[in-house]
Amino acid sequence: MVPEPGRPRDWLASRAQDARNTRLVLPRRRGEDGGSVIAQQRDIPALALSNHYDLQKYQPASPLPVESQEAIPHESGPNPHASADRASPPAISIRGLTKRYGPLTALNDLNLDVERGEIFGFLGLNGAGKTTAIRLLLDLLRPTSGQAFIFGYDCWTEGLDARARIGYLPGELGLYLDLTGLETLDFLAGLNRQPVDKQYRQQLCDRLELPQRDLRRRLREYSSGMKRKLGIIQAFQANPPLLILDEPTEGLDPLMQESFYGLLVDAKRGGATVFMSSHVLSEVERICDRIALLRKGEMVLLSSVRESRRLAPRRVRVLFSEDVDAAPDLPPGHELIEKAPRLWRLTVAGPLGPLLALLEGLPVEDMELEEARLEDVVLKYYREEAS
Repeated sequence: MVPEPGRPRDWLASRAQDARNTRLVLPRRRGEDGGSVIAQQRDIPALALSNHYDLQKYQPASPLPVESQEAIPHESGPNPHASADRASPPAISIRGLTKRYGPLTALNDLNLDVERGEIFGFLGLNGAGKTTAIRLLLDLLRPTSGQAFIFGYDCWTEGLDARARIGYLPGELGLYLDLTGLETLDFLAGLNRQPVDKQYRQQLCDRLELPQRDLRRRLREYSSGMKRKLGIIQAFQANPPLLILDEPTEGLDPLMQESFYGLLVDAKRGGATVFMSSHVLSEVERICDRIALLRKGEMVLLSSVRESRRLAPRRVRVLFSEDVDAAPDLPPGHELIEKAPRLWRLTVAGPLGPLLALLEGLPVEDMELEEARLEDVVLKYYREEAS
């Protein structure tokens, strides 16, 4: 729905009210016995946009309790986090989550806990099941089996309470192109149950270099990078306790990526949890505490970034001051990649002690060690999936 010429500026409020009064009649579907089953009607009180929607009959909720005083305040603004209560369960808890489309299994028996205050990287090739899992958490899809909870709130039976604690950035933004950037932020803020501190929002705009003159432009004039900035701002603006970000740096230039990483650091310092999918392994290695890797709908790796590096061998380069012709008798876990009279290149899985013992007595001039990268670990799984 787009504004008509001459329409008053309060059309956003009227549209939101129209959405609350809209009744959706679900289409007929065929029963297993061939008969016709009429799906029940549901009231839709708000548009299914961005980080908040509701498919149940709306009832005004009491204000959410204020977060514990032990939480570290967010340095970028005074806006408090929504309460993540219920006796401190994990930010995200997933048990046996499965989604099938006929014979196709998009997600199979996913079990995962994301602890409060961590930045969690959700990795996998296209089609691995990352977006399916995110959509299940947001109740955009219903599972074939399994359960999922956000701060202890069931994602489906208590979806309104769960989603009120989430700031969501989708991989592809669906926006009203005739709205300005500021109108979009105000409209999405109005759909959220949490207050938005305008000063904090302005700080977000400043850090992502989205000035007021751009916020007054219509979205059809925005570049893909500007739309991405706007999407990040709308996810952060209510200062939620949980951020679910799908490919957040897609379309951002390197300088804006650095600004975005700073936002994540501030959010974590303020006690927020970040759950993000990404294909950029260097950024995951840099900012994430733990990672999970999906392959063909199943989780094949769950580890801290530091521990995951130990799954790949380290690279060692040994330089000699004199020619060394003898072929080395390498211990287990060592592989010789290149051998020259004064140079050895090896990969070493495990401790370096056996290699140092082997080099004793040889004319070693220098030795260089390159630690394993997250990329080395993840690409191993990617190649297995591709094959």
